[in-house]
Amino acid sequence: MTSMPSTDPRTVVVRYVTAVAEGDLATVVASFAEDATWTYPGDLPLSRVWRGRSAIIDDFLGGVGSLFAPDGAPQVTLTNCLADGDQVVAEWTAVGTAANGRRYDNLCLGIFTVRDGLITAVREYTDTQHVERSLFGGAESPEPAAPVSW
Repeated sequence: MTSMPSTDPRTVVVRYVTAVAEGDLATVVASFAEDATWTYPGDLPLSRVWRGRSAIIDDFLGGVGSLFAPDGAPQVTLTNCLADGDQVVAEWTAVGTAANGRRYDNLCLGIFTVRDGLITAVREYTDTQHVERSLFGGAESPEPAAPVSW
């Protein structure tokens, strides 16, 4: 007898992030409700509310892949996950090599809403300045200022 996947919100999010890390596209797709939304912050080409499973999977997540070198896809590691009811806060790292050769090493946080075993909304928080510099070729960070001596 095949068991049904758990609909517990924390389990759903852990399963989703693990599927991303393992490249399990079928599980990634199956994790989202048809009318899910993903809000990505900032003023980058990726910044907006992505509406619908197809837009999230094909356009947003699929589009991000093209920003990385062929052998530089980001390695995703779940570092923390907290749940309260249908809200789950997940923190993960993503480390890879951008198509432009720059190192991508970012800490990300998502607030997931899970209903009936499916992700219905994600609000992601990340260092968008790092995303702009590493993935979109923005200016490198300036040298840190000399410490102030009192």
